[in-house]
Amino acid sequence: MFIFLSQCNKKCTRFQPLGGPDEPPLGGQAAPVRLRMLYLAYQTQSDIMAPVRAWANMAVAAGGPPLLGDHPAIRNLTAAYELIARAGLTHTRPAFGIRSVMVGNREVEVHEEAAHATPFGTLLHFKKDIASAQPRVLLVAPLSGHFATLLRATVQTMLPEHDVYITDWHNVRDVPLAAGRFGCDEYVDHLIKFLELMGPGMHVVAVCQPCVAVLAAAAVMAQAQNPAQPRSITLMAGPIDTRVNPSKVNTLAKKRSIGWFERTLTAMVPPRYPGAFRRVYPGFVQLAAFMSMNIERHIKAHHELYQNIADGESERTAIIKVFYDEYFAVLDLTAEFYLETVRVIFQEHALPLGKLIWHGNTVDPSAIRRTMLLTVEGERDDICSVGQTVAAHDLCGKLRPYMKRHHLQAGVGHYGVFSGKRWETQVYPVVKNAILASD
Repeated sequence: MFIFLSQCNKKCTRFQPLGGPDEPPLGGQAAPVRLRMLYLAYQTQSDIMAPVRAWANMAVAAGGPPLLGDHPAIRNLTAAYELIARAGLTHTRPAFGIRSVMVGNREVEVHEEAAHATPFGTLLHFKKDIASAQPRVLLVAPLSGHFATLLRATVQTMLPEHDVYITDWHNVRDVPLAAGRFGCDEYVDHLIKFLELMGPGMHVVAVCQPCVAVLAAAAVMAQAQNPAQPRSITLMAGPIDTRVNPSKVNTLAKKRSIGWFERTLTAMVPPRYPGAFRRVYPGFVQLAAFMSMNIERHIKAHHELYQNIADGESERTAIIKVFYDEYFAVLDLTAEFYLETVRVIFQEHALPLGKLIWHGNTVDPSAIRRTMLLTVEGERDDICSVGQTVAAHDLCGKLRPYMKRHHLQAGVGHYGVFSGKRWETQVYPVVKNAILASD
């Protein structure tokens, strides 16, 4: 979960080389070598393991000898082969796979259409052929190491009653250097452009990391009296003010200097990819960070996967596989976007302190007066703690009380806010009502 821009005291600055007196910014001949080595080490390991995984895949497909195919030893061996075959990451976006939904009492086909595209992201429309108009919603997916398909369940739940668009962010290791930079200014630019293309009367739902950018975009549009400013914004489990009830993520971000993050966690894309030599925060690093927070849970899940395969429990096996197929599909972020996010949101708290800058101008959330605000938090969220998202209400000080709502969902962690049974049955009705009330 990451986002945002540059700090401004009396003089505004954009993203600059990072570091301090004790930790100088990257430079000289040694720096590019360090940057390249992280990605090259990962790529080398991946290349070495590729034939091993391929062999394991063939072993799974072949099965055991006909007379021993259902023998416990063969089932256990097959389960082991399958886990080996799955022991890798993919850097390609999985398919959403939403071909139809029920609208009322009839099944309606869904077609994915690119409403607009830039080198860094696509405004993807889930188009339905229906006669009646539905509230138009821009679902802003996190740009934090996973593809927008992480919100597949969110899309599926909203589609029957809404005309849904989503920010389909691209893997920047496939974006040539000639496409330019993509920092937090450019992220907000994309949101504003997408809303303008969709036209007045839109609603925005932001999940996790983009909550700061969505609030900033709404404020910028309100300050400019942009006719495309959204009618409502829903901020779900986002780091509006990370000083409130700091989580483990927040504490770690404050422990190190930004120069340490730059030197240690950013890398250079290897020459084999279209984005060769672009500086990135690799998706595999973010995945490792997420997994380390709950490593026992992931070990247990893979042990259960092994046992379910060996026992022939196909339904349980499928559930775990679907989750990890998505979880192990990763994308890279530009280094400038990642570092600005860490520095400005998690270290400097620029938005709640009134120091957030967009293209040289101060972002003022109190300018928002015509957009309904709904915030949603999860009681057990260990990534974005309770209180960090609802802080948006204080920042929108000139928004009338009847245009502000908050929902604290009991019994869910971070992902339960936007996927799963409680999302479908308890959170989504609140989101739907907020959209209808302001449509």
